[in-house]
Amino acid sequence: MLKLLGLLGLFILCSAFNVRAETTDARVRLQTNHGDIVLELNAQAAPLTVANFLRYVNDGFYDGTVFHRVIQDFMIQGGGVTAELNKKRTHDPIQNEADNGLRNLRGTVAMARTSDPHSATSQFFINTVENAYLDHQAKTDKGWGYCVFGKVVEGMEVVEAIENVPTTTKQGWRDVPVEAVIIEKAVIE
Repeated sequence: MLKLLGLLGLFILCSAFNVRAETTDARVRLQTNHGDIVLELNAQAAPLTVANFLRYVNDGFYDGTVFHRVIQDFMIQGGGVTAELNKKRTHDPIQNEADNGLRNLRGTVAMARTSDPHSATSQFFINTVENAYLDHQAKTDKGWGYCVFGKVVEGMEVVEAIENVPTTTKQGWRDVPVEAVIIEKAVIE
């Protein structure tokens, strides 16, 4: 029943935002200046999050953004900041679906957020190691965790190359690649 309600929610959200979505797992190709990364999204486990992500892809929102936060043995984060380190204007935050049973394992993609569990908008990160402490523990501010909604199915070597670029502090941002790591285009496959 919950699975049916989740798929119904995905359909309603996609219809409201005119987003192409199927009940099968969608794939998104991130074309970066370091190579391509293909993500397989899990619409059954995280229907609202996947619909939100696909909405940004369909809008061309991710095109020209950068992986602005790169930390070795942790993750690479992008999806909302320009090469000039300006935040892009986003849609409203979405409900956190981290209680979906998916874990922050190496190669999974999850939503970035602030300390408010329900503040995710466009930014996402790819785990480069297992980050179990980011998993859902409880429906409390500290226990919500970070919603995993997909995984890398091609291009993990690109993720690893990005993870290992030199970083610095710029304009108050920490762990910023010295040379911009650009998402040139994000497309649904």
